[in-house]
Amino acid sequence: MKQRLPGVYTAKRKDGTTYFRASLTYRNKHISLGSYDQEQLAHETYLCALCLLKDSSLHLDDYTASSPLSFVKWVSLINFRDNGIYFNTPIYIKPRFFYYYFSPSDFFIFDRDDLFYYSSRKISRRGGHYFVADYGMQINIMSRYGIKNYAVENKDYRFINGNPNDLRYENIEILNRYHGVCAIQKKGRTIYQVKIHVKGNVTVGTYATETEAAIAYNKAIDLLKKAGVDKAYTPNYMEGISPAVYADLYSSVKVSSRLYDYRSE
Repeated sequence: MKQRLPGVYTAKRKDGTTYFRASLTYRNKHISLGSYDQEQLAHETYLCALCLLKDSSLHLDDYTASSPLSFVKWVSLINFRDNGIYFNTPIYIKPRFFYYYFSPSDFFIFDRDDLFYYSSRKISRRGGHYFVADYGMQINIMSRYGIKNYAVENKDYRFINGNPNDLRYENIEILNRYHGVCAIQKKGRTIYQVKIHVKGNVTVGTYATETEAAIAYNKAIDLLKKAGVDKAYTPNYMEGISPAVYADLYSSVKVSSRLYDYRSE
C-alpha cells in the first residue's frame, strides 16, 4: 500500500476501487483507525487520534458527533494514553473497576476481574437486553451475575446502590436463585413460596429452605409431565448437593395435591 497524507494508506476493494485506511503507531503499538472513501477524512482521523494521545486535557466527555473518530476509538485511545493498555472495546480502566462505554453518559461499571472477558467481547443491545457473542452464541450478560432471563428486579435480584448499570459483584444481590421460587418475609423470617405456570399459576407449596423449594419445583415439573402437560419447563440445577441428599429431599418434600390430580386436556 502506498502512503499518501500522513497516517493514510491506500487499499483496493475486491471490485478494484480504491479506499483509504487511517492508522498510527504509538508506544510501539500499531492502531488501525478505520477505512474511508476520502483521503482527507482518513487524514483528519489520524490527526484527531494523534492529538487525543498527546493531549491529556482531552477527556471522554469531550467527544462530539462531529469527531472523525468513532466513540469506540475515542475511548480506546484515551485508555491507552492514560493506562498504557489498548483494547478494541470501549473500556476505560480505574484502579479497582472499569467502565464499558456506549456513550459519554451511558456506560456499565464492572469489576477488574471481568476485564479479560469484556476486553475481547463487544456488548450489543436489543430491546433493553445486553448480549455478547460467546462461542457462536448470543449470551445475555446478566446471566454472568446469576440474573436469569425471566428475573424481575427487586423481586429476584436487586442492585444494592440502586444503580442498574453498576454490575460489580458487590452491588448485585440475588434474592431468588431458582425457577419458580420466591422468597417472602413472614413474621420476621424468610420462607420460600413455589409456583408453577399451568394455564395460570399453581401454588406448589411453601418451604423453610431455598433448597427444598427448588426441589419441590422440580418435583412439580415431573408430576405435570406424567400428567401429559407438554410444556418446556426448565428444572432447577442444584449445586453442592449430593445425588443421595437430593433423592431424599425429593422423596420427602410435599407438593400440592392439585399436581397429583392434574389432568391435561
